[in-house]
Amino acid sequence: QVHVVESGGGLVQPGGSLRLSCVVSGIDFSAYTMGWYRQAPGKVREFVATARRSGEIMYHSSVKGRFTILRDNDKNTVYLQMNSLNIEVTTDYYCAPGIVHWGQGTQVTVSS
Repeated sequence: QVHVVESGGGLVQPGGSLRLSCVVSGIDFSAYTMGWYRQAPGKVREFVATARRSGEIMYHSSVKGRFTILRDNDKNTVYLQMNSLNIEVTTDYYCAPGIVHWGQGTQVTVSS
């Protein structure tokens, strides 16, 4: 059985930082593209960042330079370091190995 568990969300002031973590079990972690996605109420879920098994990394243009995705294959964990946060990034964030398995999400709220 596959388990995808996100954590690290919370309330942060504008300009602050958060680090999201996603621990995955039940699959060959190293074989999957690891991705972070987000979905605001009433909107389509969108891609935030992905880290391929090859090492190739991609970011949504709105987070490039502020967010960093990092995968640790030894720990079956993928991280999303989020810096210089603004109100617009407030939403739920999801981890999705291979865009096949999804976690329950972790909520990020940026507010003063």
